[in-house]
Amino acid sequence: MVLTYNECIEKYGSDYKIKKELSNGELFMKEKGVYSTVRNVSDLDIITSKFPRAVFTGKSAFYYHSLTDVIPDHFHLATRREDSRIKDQRVIQSFLKDDIFEPGIIEMKYNNSSIRLYDRERMLIELMRFRKSIPFDLYKEIIQNYRRIVEEMDFGLVEDYAYMFRNGNTLMNQIQMEVL
Repeated sequence: MVLTYNECIEKYGSDYKIKKELSNGELFMKEKGVYSTVRNVSDLDIITSKFPRAVFTGKSAFYYHSLTDVIPDHFHLATRREDSRIKDQRVIQSFLKDDIFEPGIIEMKYNNSSIRLYDRERMLIELMRFRKSIPFDLYKEIIQNYRRIVEEMDFGLVEDYAYMFRNGNTLMNQIQMEVL
C-alpha cells in the first residue's frame, strides 16, 4: 500500500515512529514524501498516490483502455487549470478548464491499482481533438480498435462531450467519418 507523508503521520503518529518503521523494514521510502508498506511498488501506484486529483488522459488512457499496445513513455495527466505544475519528469501534464475537466472521469482497476481516467467516449473526443499531434500509425491503431467496440459505446455521451468544445460539430463529423 502506498502512503503519502501525511497518511504516514496519521497512521503512525509521529515522524519518529515513521523513521522507526523505516529502520525495522516495515515501511519503505519510495520517493520524497511517498512511502509503501511493501518493498516493490509500481510507478503507477506512486503517480496515483502523489497526484490523487489528476486524471489519466492521452496516450496513457488509450493504453489503459486497451485501445493500443504502445506503452507510453510518460504518464499523461490532466489537471485543473488552477492546480500547480507537476514537476515529475515521468509526467506530461495538461491543464484543463473546470467545465471540461470533470466530464467523463471514471475509476478503473489496472494491475491492482485504482486509477482515475477518462472513459472511452471522452477519449474518442480527445483523439479527434489532438489527432495531428499523435503519430499516424498510433492514431490508425486506436481508430481500428474503436471500430471494434463501436457497439459498446454510448454515442449520446460522445455528442455531449463533443459539444463541450467550440468545434463540437467538427469533432462529431470527424468521428462519423473515421469511426462509424
